[in-house]
Amino acid sequence: MKKPAGIILVIVGVILLYLGWSRKTSLAGDVAELQAKVANKVDGGMRMPDHAIYLAGGAILAVAGVGLVLKK
Repeated sequence: MKKPAGIILVIVGVILLYLGWSRKTSLAGDVAELQAKVANKVDGGMRMPDHAIYLAGGAILAVAGVGLVLKK
């Protein structure tokens, strides 16, 4: 039962990686990065654009899914 769950995690992870990467390389992603940098300079907060969260989450899900699939 772990293999189907692992495959689903890998698929969802790859989808999130694709969405995050396509957003990062677009004009909207560049604007979001610039807005986060300016806002962090103004108040010292720790903001990050949505595509960074998508990339990190997709990588974590893909690695976890591969781990489930390869675990015996």
